[in-house]
Amino acid sequence: MSIREVENIIKSEPSEEFLEACDKDPRQGIRSLVVRYESQRAEEQRIQELLTEEKKLWEKGFLYVAGLDEVGRGPLAGPVMAAACILPARFDLPGLNDSKKLSESKREKLSEQIQSQALGYAVGSAEPAEIDALNILQATKLAMKRAVEGLKVRPHFLLIDALELPQIKIPQKGIIRGDSLSASIAAASILAKVTRDRWMTELHKLYPEYGFYRNKGYGTKEHLEALKAYGPCPLHRRSFSPVEQKASIG
Repeated sequence: MSIREVENIIKSEPSEEFLEACDKDPRQGIRSLVVRYESQRAEEQRIQELLTEEKKLWEKGFLYVAGLDEVGRGPLAGPVMAAACILPARFDLPGLNDSKKLSESKREKLSEQIQSQALGYAVGSAEPAEIDALNILQATKLAMKRAVEGLKVRPHFLLIDALELPQIKIPQKGIIRGDSLSASIAAASILAKVTRDRWMTELHKLYPEYGFYRNKGYGTKEHLEALKAYGPCPLHRRSFSPVEQKASIG
């Protein structure tokens, strides 16, 4: 059989016996097809495992399951952002994972794919002044509430990374490390991360001395040195101790 003929068979769910025979084929091209197929199959299996929680809920009649995650609880500056995302039962998002495990380029690509395939998605935020007034945990919950309220499709159930939102009267479940265990939460983590990173890059233009386009508001050495030299700007969270200590400067 030619390589093209083998490739066509492999594309149509080949038997294990056929794959074993191809794996023993002396032609490198044939063996490479098997490696690629096995890699794709492993990725599909990983994605299906990420849908374990969603499948349980779909079977119970919760058709619109929204995953929620946040980004930006730790920085000294900028908003905390949360995203809500409702995935369809079938989607094509190879590489979908916790945003922290992905490169910037991979997150950017997946963000575009998620937006084009999701049944609904929205991003909510809480600004530095709200963080200072409420505390970071309550501000995070506020950002999540705003994300849910921004959905054009009302979810039947919420899967939330590590938290619960009793103020939202929708059935829900908090999952520790949910961005690594749920496809919907992972998708939300990517949307939140990409949106916030882009926003901090834009804010850098207003306050370039702090290097926000590089540190995204986190307390890097560069950022702390800028705080010492210039004091805090309106984007800083004055309730966070490294900022509070410098609040009288500038």
